[in-house]
Amino acid sequence: MPAPKKTARRSLLVTSAALSSLALAAPAAVAAPSPSPSPSGSPSASPSATPPASMSTVGGARLGQPGTQVNLASGVPVLPKDVSARSWIVADAETGDVLAAHNAHWRLAPASTLKMLFADTLLPKFPRTAKHKVAPSDLAGIGSGSSMVGIKEDETYTVHDLWLGVFLRSGNDAVHVLSAMNKGVENTVREMNEHAEELQALDTHVVSPDGYDAEGQVSSAYDLTLIARSGMQKKDFREYASTVTAKFPGETKKDKKGKTVRKSFEIQNTNRLLAGDSDVPVYQGIAGVKNGNTTNAGATFTGVAERNGKVLLVTVMNPEKDEHNEVYKETARLFDWGFKAAGKVQPVGELVPPKSAAQASAQPGANPSGEAGGSGDGGSGTAGTGAKPVASAPAADGSSGIGVALGITGGVLVLLAGGAFLVNRRWPLPDLVRRRTRP
Repeated sequence: MPAPKKTARRSLLVTSAALSSLALAAPAAVAAPSPSPSPSGSPSASPSATPPASMSTVGGARLGQPGTQVNLASGVPVLPKDVSARSWIVADAETGDVLAAHNAHWRLAPASTLKMLFADTLLPKFPRTAKHKVAPSDLAGIGSGSSMVGIKEDETYTVHDLWLGVFLRSGNDAVHVLSAMNKGVENTVREMNEHAEELQALDTHVVSPDGYDAEGQVSSAYDLTLIARSGMQKKDFREYASTVTAKFPGETKKDKKGKTVRKSFEIQNTNRLLAGDSDVPVYQGIAGVKNGNTTNAGATFTGVAERNGKVLLVTVMNPEKDEHNEVYKETARLFDWGFKAAGKVQPVGELVPPKSAAQASAQPGANPSGEAGGSGDGGSGTAGTGAKPVASAPAADGSSGIGVALGITGGVLVLLAGGAFLVNRRWPLPDLVRRRTRP
């Protein structure tokens, strides 16, 4: 396989498996702000309404500056004026170019977008067919008011079921059960923080694996975009993130005839750009990734979409406008701008590769290999009976959205467990993704 082109250096992507053995000096992160009480009395991730004057410069000096960073020039469309988010970023998922950003490294409460890091850390650990009987202790410590998928004690679920609960319903109960399978919440938090450091997501500090508000728990638009980019390499991650509806196991009961039965119920993805809502249409070309909403974080969202062969990532954190589905509306506006600006605007920074991928890219004689699967069974990527992935609406120009191109394409570097890595590999969405036809 030919050596990677110089233009592809910034698009190095890596799986979350087997990456802790290599180390590379990384830019230092700015210390997290000390939380202060919010009006509700719960801890707040940010002590003020304005970003720090100096933030992390991972990915480029301009990304550490407060305010909007964009290189407007002749032929470059003007940014949408009605974006009120405290922090946002628009990036090319393939090249890693940051096309524009606003307070990209501001450390804020992430809410359930932090579940992307949870999934990127734990997905490789358990085969999707593995089964687990839920003990009462598995559900201990779930925060009041948490989003739940409806897991019941003493019921048995497959790992596939649990991940559907995490991605579609943002179920904190599913997160806690998977954490229990992973030697507990404390161990899971430790591994998530280690993985964030490996990804160079150095603004991120995990306290609760489900993203529930916790003192000192922070991330940034830049970091959430890095994490999403890493996760989207995994076949299972792509599948779950793009699934709109699925069947979830209910509670075992006896019917009128005294027969023991266990019916399933339908769950729908809470990502409104993927599933749609009364005031938000399905975004053309969308394929995930994750939304969140808590008292301290407000609304947060990271999305990935494809149009005309371009794959973009957009993260939006805490819009000031208090309107229904505002985080999705602002994300859609930034996507629209990004697709118009791609190829015209000069980047203001880059999404950096993980530490070990950066080190491996500097070593000669790499041996290309195949895709690293996202699950313990080798990343089979089949949705299973009852799942209905309907991820990608066709792009506005009639092309086939992510079904053709969501992978993270061009200049991809993947470090595998044996030290081999892969360059210039396309990462498509799962085969079971059905393309939504235009009305």
